[in-house]
Amino acid sequence: MSEPWLCGTHTDFPVLQRAVVHSLEMAQEDLARWCGDLEDDELHARPFQLPSVAFQLRHIARSLDRFCCYAEGIALTELQLAALAGEMDGTGSRESIFGELEQSLESTRERLNAIGRQRPDLPVVIGRKRLPTTLAGLLVHAAEHTQRHVGQAITTAKVIVGLRGA
Repeated sequence: MSEPWLCGTHTDFPVLQRAVVHSLEMAQEDLARWCGDLEDDELHARPFQLPSVAFQLRHIARSLDRFCCYAEGIALTELQLAALAGEMDGTGSRESIFGELEQSLESTRERLNAIGRQRPDLPVVIGRKRLPTTLAGLLVHAAEHTQRHVGQAITTAKVIVGLRGA
């Protein structure tokens, strides 16, 4: 099985956005493979005080939404800010957590299609402090940020699986 970026797909996207879409597809595949079989309680487990897999999945989903808003020049809503504050919440079923992730990945791919028609050097501001960057900087960060949290989710999942018999 080839990784998404080696499949020659998404040629309708500009190259930068295509790389982000491939990164999201890799995230989806890796999370399904390594975290998809965890039970509800395992998704919320915090072995050795690690952030839970549920947190990592929520954070990926919700941060992608925030990144898209920044790229679109849209202010975050109160609902998004409340969701940010609730990412460590220890509730939710496997289906709801993975459902939120899947919906976010699909929504992000759709939004990237419109975002992708903008200039990569377009100025963008991030967060309440309105920190400056460019569209390219934001999109690269969205991809690497997602992969960073995928790695953390996988590591925690491996610890959980390793502790099952203990």
